[in-house]
Amino acid sequence: VQLAESGGGLVQPGGSLRLSCAASGFTFEDYKMSWYRQVPGKGREFVASITWSGDAVDYADSVKGRFTISRDNAKNTVYLQMNSLKPEDTAVYYCKRNAGSYWGQGTQVTVSS
Repeated sequence: VQLAESGGGLVQPGGSLRLSCAASGFTFEDYKMSWYRQVPGKGREFVASITWSGDAVDYADSVKGRFTISRDNAKNTVYLQMNSLKPEDTAVYYCKRNAGSYWGQGTQVTVSS
């Protein structure tokens, strides 16, 4: 199982980023996927999840209305569209396959003026 996040970077408050997580080594369309984030000194925090079919999604209260999780099973990729970013969204963002608890290496998102 391999998960590779990309798309992080530095963005100003109010800006947008789209994160991608490319999956390999398993049948992607069979699994629920999630995004988490972590800041130094704290545990990983749930951000969003999406079922295998994409018909059900869930979000942390802190990102509802600003972030959108989606997936393309043909491309073995899950996305996180992040809009109206705030400085408190600064973190390393991780992709996770829920079953078996597999994680990617993370991608840094920094929201700062």
